[in-house]
Amino acid sequence: MSAPAASVSPVRGRFAPSPSGRMHLGNLWSCLLAWLAARSAGGGMVLRLENLDPDRCRPEFCDQVMRDLEWLGLDWDGQPIYQSRRTEAYAAAFRALEDQGLVYPCFCTRAQRLAASAPHRSDGVVLYSGRCRHLTPAERETLSAQRAPAWRVQVPEETVSFRDQIQGDYAQNLAAECGDFILRRSDGVYAYQLAVVVDDAFQGVTQVVRGSDLLDSAPRQLWLQSKLGLPHPEYGHVPLLLSPDGRRLAKRDRDLELSQLKERFTAPQLVGRLALAAGLLPEYAPVTPQELLPHFAWDKLPRQDFVNEHIYYFRNTQNHW
Repeated sequence: MSAPAASVSPVRGRFAPSPSGRMHLGNLWSCLLAWLAARSAGGGMVLRLENLDPDRCRPEFCDQVMRDLEWLGLDWDGQPIYQSRRTEAYAAAFRALEDQGLVYPCFCTRAQRLAASAPHRSDGVVLYSGRCRHLTPAERETLSAQRAPAWRVQVPEETVSFRDQIQGDYAQNLAAECGDFILRRSDGVYAYQLAVVVDDAFQGVTQVVRGSDLLDSAPRQLWLQSKLGLPHPEYGHVPLLLSPDGRRLAKRDRDLELSQLKERFTAPQLVGRLALAAGLLPEYAPVTPQELLPHFAWDKLPRQDFVNEHIYYFRNTQNHW
């Protein structure tokens, strides 16, 4: 299956942070490029707080995300939506897939999933073997008495392909490279893959710009969109900023959290360094996101994850420039 190109319509991008802690430099990088991609085309921008996980996402982090975006000069249109308040919408999509015979309960523990998994992919992802796909009704009833199941969607032997705005042509065989994935956890929380396609359609998102670590999620989301009769947005997966040791930036990099960066840099200084790393400026200068709009172009952006000299500036510079 090849995803059709998005129809010509006003661009609407989105911020979709997971408020499980303070945003770090990598989050700011993705948010800035998502905002520039939409606003430079005269498009809209919406905000979604992906706070599905009640154990990790707290209300104060949601509020902080919005204050941080505003401090950077990144605005959005309308009211933000909170995934924690959209359970009924996800339940309706779940039932629609269930009605198509695509959903089944999975009773496997983590140890059982690893023991019965398909071979590792080259990137280290373990594919679920489909161990619970063929359980009989009697077996399911017996296992249900022992533990609450997660719920998986049964993917076909099908290749989904699309053209990414940054990474170019990308294809994935769902059965061989993705496997049956979880739609609802055993504690009843709906999974990211289902929630994101429902919410993108609900918010009218036509353009998704996010980190390249989510590139391999796009085919399963395109497939879910087709099964649910939802439109396909266009995708652009930006390269990740890496730590000097080659790791992707994470919330454990406390010196690169915005709380630390704000003590040393102004918002235009941060934006200027990120813009230089993105290839949008020929040399460093403090700049606002609004001032960057005429400079944005897809073909200027780097294609591969990278450690850049600008990480050292953020990590080692103690005073304002």
